[in-house]
Amino acid sequence: MINKQVSNLTVALAEIENGATVMAGGFGDAGSPNDLIHGLLECQLKGLTLIGNGVVAEDFGQGRLITAGCVVKYIASFPRGPGTTIFDAGTPTAHIELEVVPQGTLAERIRAGGAGIPGFYTGTAFGTPLAAGKETRQIDGKDYVLEQAITADVALIMAKHADRWGNLVYSKSGRNFNPIMAMGAKLTIVQVEEIVELGELDPETIATPGIFVDRVVEVENPTTLYGEP
Repeated sequence: MINKQVSNLTVALAEIENGATVMAGGFGDAGSPNDLIHGLLECQLKGLTLIGNGVVAEDFGQGRLITAGCVVKYIASFPRGPGTTIFDAGTPTAHIELEVVPQGTLAERIRAGGAGIPGFYTGTAFGTPLAAGKETRQIDGKDYVLEQAITADVALIMAKHADRWGNLVYSKSGRNFNPIMAMGAKLTIVQVEEIVELGELDPETIATPGIFVDRVVEVENPTTLYGEP
């Protein structure tokens, strides 16, 4: 019997190692697996490479993981939330390697990784510092930059509903980076508000099939910064 449900956050996050590459879903605070992210702090992991859309606050979500000293490299589109000093010179986070990626490019790099595509050409960032050191090519008279796919050891994502097979349904804007991150990691861990019986999910609403999911943990009242997840 296939059953991907686990009993708690500790079990869900078991066996993640120091130095792992971790993707975390969410767009701002929408669809962000904050309980899983905060749970990593309890694991006392070090040397992580973290991949996400960006930091909302220094003491919350991805920002909390970074300021706690767990992360050595951060790949993101919006690495600094409003009013934050994260990554500033003279702060404890100044030494962290930072790779800024345009949001659409970041999404496509993750999607490509999950699809087994090693790289792609895009016109975004051509002629800017973000293209430094990357291969460029002219196609049909237009200039492009070669961007490499992104994969990870672990993906932490959030969904609204799941069944024990790991099929996932998202809520509204919670369907952002979560589906593509689920496809691009060796181990995909999901926090959901409700786990339902097999057959209760309308197949037309399932955005992530269970084949991409390894562990599901129910968090009825997810931790959010702005209210509704």
